[in-house]
Formats: sequence, structure tokens, C-alpha cells
Amino acid sequence: MSLRAEVRYRRDRIEPPDYLESLEDVDVLIDELLAGPVNENLAQIIHLDRETVVLKYPGGPGTEVPDHQLQVGVDRELQVGVVLFIDRGGNFVTAGPAESRNAPEYYLAGHWTQFRDQVEIPLGPVREAVKEFLSSGGQRPTCVSWKNQYLDDD
Repeated sequence: MSLRAEVRYRRDRIEPPDYLESLEDVDVLIDELLAGPVNENLAQIIHLDRETVVLKYPGGPGTEVPDHQLQVGVDRELQVGVVLFIDRGGNFVTAGPAESRNAPEYYLAGHWTQFRDQVEIPLGPVREAVKEFLSSGGQRPTCVSWKNQYLDDD
């Protein structure tokens, strides 16, 4: 199993993407998100050890896409962040404390994403979750609590 993932997070780092190849690279990524523009504080990570799926359209050859995605966002002012994990099992977001913000907004290369209420957690667990994702071959991290991104399952 490799520690290799594609990461996209800034307009100039979408195509070609950057890569995470060590646990130290995770800290560099989080630090860059914290220091970067406010409208580029969310990253999309695809682990390269995971499967791809082929989307077939009628009359078309089909397109290979990753079977998963991890997004990580940070807020430098509040020193919190959010982690979103998507795969065939669903869309899961970190479960933050009741006093965390409602509907926080993060930006991937300037594109707006709004999350559900109470999803932000301290930066330490955010870093740990991304490192676990990288070292586990792209599995949903177990070091943080999760809730469904869209359904009220609390």
C-alpha cells in the first residue's frame, strides 16, 4: 500500500494536481490552506490505491472516475476545520460539537461549498483524519466521529 494521493485545492493546482506522498505532506497541505486565500481553503483528495468505477453513458465509451473522495477544509480565523468523506457507502462529514457553527462555508479553488450544521472540529483531529486516510489506503478515518452530510441522523 502506498502513501500516494492526488490533491486539488487552488486554481493553479487543479490540473495538474499536487500529490501527497508522506504524512508530513499532510501538514504542509493544511498549513498552505491556512495561509492561503480565504476562497481557497478546501482541498479534494483522491487516494491512488483505491478502485475506480466506469461511468457509462448510452452510446459513449465510459469514463473512469475514483470510487471515493475526501475533502478537508480549514478556517484560519476560528482554527477549526471540516472533513468530508464520500464513497459508495454515502457522504459523511465530521460531527462537531453542538456549539460549532451552523452551515459553514468553504471554498475549493474559489468554488463554494456549504456544509450542514455542527461539522467543524479542532485542527489537530483534522490533520489526524487526513493522515489516517492517507496511511489506510483511502479508507474513512476512524479517529473522528461522523454523521451523514445530508440526512439528519443525529
